[in-house]
Amino acid sequence: MAKKFLEISQVGIEFPTPNGVFCALRGVDFAINEGEFVSIIGHSGCGKSTVLNIVAGLYQATEGGVILDGKEVDEPGPDRAVVFQSHALMPWLSVYENVALGVEQVFKGRKNRAQMKSWIEHNLELVKMDHAMHKMPHEISGGMKQRVGIARCLAMQPKVMLMDEPFGALDALTRANLQDSVMEIQKELNTTVILITHDVDEAVLMSDKIVMMSNGPAARVGEILTIELPRPRERLALAKSDQFNFYRQQVLSFLYEKKGVVDFDEAKKQRAVPDQTKDTVEKIS
Repeated sequence: MAKKFLEISQVGIEFPTPNGVFCALRGVDFAINEGEFVSIIGHSGCGKSTVLNIVAGLYQATEGGVILDGKEVDEPGPDRAVVFQSHALMPWLSVYENVALGVEQVFKGRKNRAQMKSWIEHNLELVKMDHAMHKMPHEISGGMKQRVGIARCLAMQPKVMLMDEPFGALDALTRANLQDSVMEIQKELNTTVILITHDVDEAVLMSDKIVMMSNGPAARVGEILTIELPRPRERLALAKSDQFNFYRQQVLSFLYEKKGVVDFDEAKKQRAVPDQTKDTVEKIS
């Protein structure tokens, strides 16, 4: 049975502003099983990245908290690796050296130099970048840079990989290829992933669950949609799938019908939900 090892429990956060306190999140509450791929989706300003930053330990929740594998998250740590929209590579270091930077910090005293070298090369091979390990960041494309960023995170062997719109700046073909690569790697390694995205098709294609956020301020979880599509997932086949389009419609309906609704219990009554969604849509109250 899957282990629920990441719990976001009644999380709220406030930020001071010149005009007073701004409440970004309130009562955000959900759990993630080990090995799950979970997307968080919502309109701009709904606090998606804020949730991710709290899980990463970059922000401290004002109320509630995060428990990872039985331990409270209160600071950044190598058990939570972040892939940003910007690749964030060190421009003066080679592809190999960028990955080595994290490996040397995490495995110091645990791996010798030869073991570290083998491990770095293995992770570059996973993302299909072993052929370019000695190139500098300015010598490779944007998609290749993101692959290096993913390799750097994987090489740290995190318990959770946090991805903040990592494909957002890429062209459509590169984006699709990288999505497929991430799904293959996630299946192989059984890594737990949280993906922040604006893209409905991306969320349905890649996820086991989609966490849908209400609009801010005081944003919260509106619904959680479980995606029961078989893996591996072929995008061309799914484009013709009634089940894929059903899930896609559920997310779109939430985003565009309920985007400004605060009382989700009342909104649920107002929108008729087909019988088949009863076991699919988990209501968060």
